[in-house]
Amino acid sequence: MKLKKINDNLQQALIEMGLTEPNEMQRETWSTIKSGSDVVVVSGPQSGKTTTMAINVCQKLQKPFEQSPRALIIVLDREKALETEAIFKEMCKHSGLRVFMTHDKTDLDDDKNQISVGIDILIGTPLRLNEMFGSAGFDVNQLKMFIIDDCDLLLKSRFEPKLIRLSDAIGKTQRLFFAQNITERLDFLADREMIEPYWFDMDADEEDEAYFDDEDFMDETSDETEA
Repeated sequence: MKLKKINDNLQQALIEMGLTEPNEMQRETWSTIKSGSDVVVVSGPQSGKTTTMAINVCQKLQKPFEQSPRALIIVLDREKALETEAIFKEMCKHSGLRVFMTHDKTDLDDDKNQISVGIDILIGTPLRLNEMFGSAGFDVNQLKMFIIDDCDLLLKSRFEPKLIRLSDAIGKTQRLFFAQNITERLDFLADREMIEPYWFDMDADEEDEAYFDDEDFMDETSDETEA
């Protein structure tokens, strides 16, 4: 894939996956994400957001390191967790990066044991990750990337308090939010949790106005963030 200074192991994995040319999203966001800036990427379904995320995580981490996870990825549900895990394992196969996935139906104690052995990338649903981090006391000081996929859909499903709790517990790290639409909730979360984020609206040419779907947003925000 023709991206500036891409890691050789990642490049080889992408070629084997048939990904030889970056799409518009991958080209436009590459340098900004690689720089370590906080970024919000907005694009429609099936536009390559998960692939873009995985490319940037594998590029940043490059190889296994110690025991604690260095990238935390929050996904919508079990199906998305499995899909994301499969993509990451394909991209990481030449680098040796250790990928672990958890969701609401996995065994919590077994998950903790597996993670304690040592992982680099942790993928999970918000409920399970809150349970895990609340009870296991994982070292979050090694985290280099905090990522929320389908962020607008998670916020619409009222996961905002759990996302904020996880983000606040982690502290300083690079934050990436991927979403299908710009909403007031997404704008609020980015403003609260990110440092001068860069916004990439890949559908901006098609939609001149931002999309807001929460008329009662301002009345609910204070109550939810205290939950």
